Amino acid sequence: MTPNFKCHWKFSGPKPVWNIDRRRHPIRPTSGERRAQLAYRRAATHRLPVGRCSLRARRAPVHAGPAVLKLLGHRLLWSLPVVFVATALSFVLTSVVPGDAAQMMLGPQATSDQIVALRQSLGLDKPMFEQYGSWLAHAVHGDLGTSTLSGEGITSQLNEHLEVTFSLLILGTLASAVLGLALGITSAVRGGVTRSIVDVLSLGGMAIPNFWLAVVLTSFFSVTLRLLPVAGYVSFADSPGQWARSLVLPVTSLAIGGATIIAKQTRDSLGQVLGQDFIKTLRANGLAHRSILFRHALRNAGVPIMSVIGVVFVGLIGGTIFVEQVFAMPGLGSIVQQATASRDVPVIQGAVVYFTLLVVAANLLVDLCYGAIDPRVRVR
Repeated sequence: MTPNFKCHWKFSGPKPVWNIDRRRHPIRPTSGERRAQLAYRRAATHRLPVGRCSLRARRAPVHAGPAVLKLLGHRLLWSLPVVFVATALSFVLTSVVPGDAAQMMLGPQATSDQIVALRQSLGLDKPMFEQYGSWLAHAVHGDLGTSTLSGEGITSQLNEHLEVTFSLLILGTLASAVLGLALGITSAVRGGVTRSIVDVLSLGGMAIPNFWLAVVLTSFFSVTLRLLPVAGYVSFADSPGQWARSLVLPVTSLAIGGATIIAKQTRDSLGQVLGQDFIKTLRANGLAHRSILFRHALRNAGVPIMSVIGVVFVGLIGGTIFVEQVFAMPGLGSIVQQATASRDVPVIQGAVVYFTLLVVAANLLVDLCYGAIDPRVRVR
């Protein structure tokens, strides 16, 4: 849609007035009008006091609300099959693992009659699809069952340990994004030796396992320097300061690998955008380097960067299981490890539901960021 221009020019001396309303005269501007537009743009760029002009472009209002709601509904609709497939696959895998949960609960001295009676009370003697259907019918209403090992409610048990894992995931993703964006932008702008350093750090960060890095950081900062706690977790409600100190080393262990991946993607995407023609045009018009970099170039390179940040978040879910074991943190990873060792299938199923919902929420947030960065995504 061609915008409607309405400009008034006044000079000292003869005062020619250019007053054209494109709503009434939808014609192409003459050469004099084009020269006036060019003079206005030069004056606005260099801030020269050449006259007084107002250039107004009337555009059709953009209503992003319905498009965003449509995008949300579409993504939530597709997330339901993902949750169903993930829970069904985990149920099948845990069912074919060798071992008997009833025998592990009763111990080696239990008789066969006791084991059969316990299997019947737990419903383990039923076919696999019938067990999964019964579990799914209760899970839809928010009841994930009870633990076969402790007899406690799985939902309340997982909610108690969710804070630890959620804190690690959120802070680890934020630290990875901030550090990766800083390294990637610096590498794309400066190049040369900085580019080579970022490449070396990216390869090293992707090659180092986070649990090995956690052990090294603990031995240096906690054992040698005695600056940070070795293990444990303090809730934010109890002491915000101790909560932050208990998360420094775990979050650092998780963020190093993700930051290197984000840095490499940021460097490649931003370097490609900075070489395009519209960036050269903005530089020729005299825009500030910071405005070109952050308002134009980084936004055009933001979609692939957001994709990598979402992948890093999903990868950190697996990393939290090992990091929680190293730092003895009572998160979802420790529950999964104990449930796997004792063949507590309902707890494993509940943990899979929680992890799947975290992945779905992360993908949904990434899609919303796509729409904020590139409005064309909302109407696809």
